[in-house]
Amino acid sequence: MSNRVEYCELAPDLKISRVLTGLWQVADMERDGKTLDLEAAAKSMKAYGDAGLVTFDMADHYGSAEIIAGIYKKKYADYRPVNLLTKWVPKPGHVTKKEVREAVATALVRMNMEQLDLMQFHAWNYADPIWLDCLYWLEELREEGLLKQIGLTNFDAAHLNMVLESGIKVVSNQVSYSLLDQRAKGDMAAVCEKHGVKILAFGTLAGGFLTEKWLGKPEPKQEASLTWSQMKYKRFVDVAGGWKKLQDLLQVLSKLSEKYHVSMANVATRYMLEQPAVGGVIVGARLGESEHVMDNLRLFDFRLDADSKKAIENVIAGFSPIPGDCGDEYRKPPFLTASGDLSHHVEAIPVPYPTTEGGDGRIKALSGTEWEDLAGFSRAVKKGNRILISGTTATHGAKAIGGNDPAAQATFALDKIEGALQSLGATMEEVVRTRIFVRNIDDWEAVARVHGKRFKDIQPANTLVQANLVGREYLVEIEAEAMVE
Repeated sequence: MSNRVEYCELAPDLKISRVLTGLWQVADMERDGKTLDLEAAAKSMKAYGDAGLVTFDMADHYGSAEIIAGIYKKKYADYRPVNLLTKWVPKPGHVTKKEVREAVATALVRMNMEQLDLMQFHAWNYADPIWLDCLYWLEELREEGLLKQIGLTNFDAAHLNMVLESGIKVVSNQVSYSLLDQRAKGDMAAVCEKHGVKILAFGTLAGGFLTEKWLGKPEPKQEASLTWSQMKYKRFVDVAGGWKKLQDLLQVLSKLSEKYHVSMANVATRYMLEQPAVGGVIVGARLGESEHVMDNLRLFDFRLDADSKKAIENVIAGFSPIPGDCGDEYRKPPFLTASGDLSHHVEAIPVPYPTTEGGDGRIKALSGTEWEDLAGFSRAVKKGNRILISGTTATHGAKAIGGNDPAAQATFALDKIEGALQSLGATMEEVVRTRIFVRNIDDWEAVARVHGKRFKDIQPANTLVQANLVGREYLVEIEAEAMVE
């Protein structure tokens, strides 16, 4: 390993360079039917590895990225170690255990590996608990030896915490985190520090907008002539306050780049590297076209002093916060994607639970827990414009989700309630009444805070009481009512 490069230990068997080379641009280079010279692209990765930047990040949907990385590992990576991190992003809806194994097997073949270094998982809809099944099945494949470690991508703080409290071992969460997007600075960093999980930050240069290229330049139009990455992060610029505020930030970065004799990109990236819980930052490369090996190495030659950090923080304090939590840009409006919606990613989001219609006009939604059959009840019933949702605990199959963490259990209970609403054609915004039952009264605040975040702008009528819940593993039970317009 290079003495110049900084490394981070995600796990005892997985040590990565703190600057990861991102291969998402491969998909953009191949859009509109273009083809890449895979051999030449793989050979161009060698300069990064030879410099000690031995970690590459890709995904099953980044065009030919996994195949290119596999060629590189087989032909050009004549040193150890080299880390090839990938992602699995299944389509929304039903997934089988067999499909999880096939996804891992496909990545292994493409990347010429017998064991994946890190498989990072993305969930489209928390209200559909199939994503939890996928993680448990990935755990089984990890124990089998097909992958070293499991990571997440685009998870918010509450669901990362829920995963960890449920005993699923993950070592990282890859999320957007930059001077423009500070969502990961609060709850996400706190959860990661508590559990020893590392943030892998992408978007740190906002598609190149945080570089010399755009200093003092007129605002580009949102059009197809931009790269997909630029189309995406132009939306972040707009939401954060617009082109004028971006230029204010670029002016500060320009002055600091002169102070440290490095690029503006180095300054913006170094600031993110020094944030709590950040294990690494992902800097994209257009293989064979736009590579930044020497510039990336300069990141390890300096540190930002307190005055420099303060100058940056003073200007970003004037930005409008990116809405929601980490990953929300893929789950709810505003969709901060290249297309401004999910059309490039998914065709539709299927409903989580099956429904049946009775003769009296009522529609029932069933979540499939053993209690529904045993006690003869539905997860939710819709009659006319009214939806009644049964008392809901953190039950998933035979598992109790969330461990001994009341906030994690409450998060999953509300996910199930949202899943029932989606299945009956409604949303959380139509909830008018909730009732919360906690086993231990000391847990009331942790549970109330989860409820407060989910219903911040809805504010239904609510009651919270202590109750002797059925099932000692359950700390909280929640029921809800909705009126559908």
